[in-house]
Amino acid sequence: MNMLTVCALVCTIVALAGSAVLPETKAGSDETAKTHLVKRSSNCDDGWTQFNGRCFYYVAEPMTWDKAEANCVSLGGHLASVHNAMEYCRLQRLILITTHEEKESWLGGTDAQEEGHWIWSDGTTFQYTNWCPGEPNNQGSYQHCLQMNYGVEKCLDDFECYAQRSSVCAKNM
Repeated sequence: MNMLTVCALVCTIVALAGSAVLPETKAGSDETAKTHLVKRSSNCDDGWTQFNGRCFYYVAEPMTWDKAEANCVSLGGHLASVHNAMEYCRLQRLILITTHEEKESWLGGTDAQEEGHWIWSDGTTFQYTNWCPGEPNNQGSYQHCLQMNYGVEKCLDDFECYAQRSSVCAKNM
């Protein structure tokens, strides 16, 4: 093996060994030390995923956009806002890992107050977009809520708020 491969293997072993602890045993005892993995500390509640200074939670139960937002608020957050491509990819990954599908899901974007003026329900600035081709189109003049993972491109789409979708919540740490 070349030296770079050896170094990579050693670093991996050291990192893995550092994530486990051995409990202390009494001298002369017959107890065998068992390995216990130590959960890395997170500022997010159980079931929430930490990323980029926020905690995210996938809600599998289909709901309307309004009910999904109310549900996220009851959990201490809002429907998720997305501020860059990396966050969008992480949310896609969260959904895929949880469901084994690329499910269409609600995010916190809406233009219900003013057509074409998109805002996030958490009050942050709506700057990042990953609209599908031809979107947002407000088809039928009643598409005012934002879903992700739409179509073949798995991008953003404006959709009817009364449709039932799974959702992604987010809250600050």
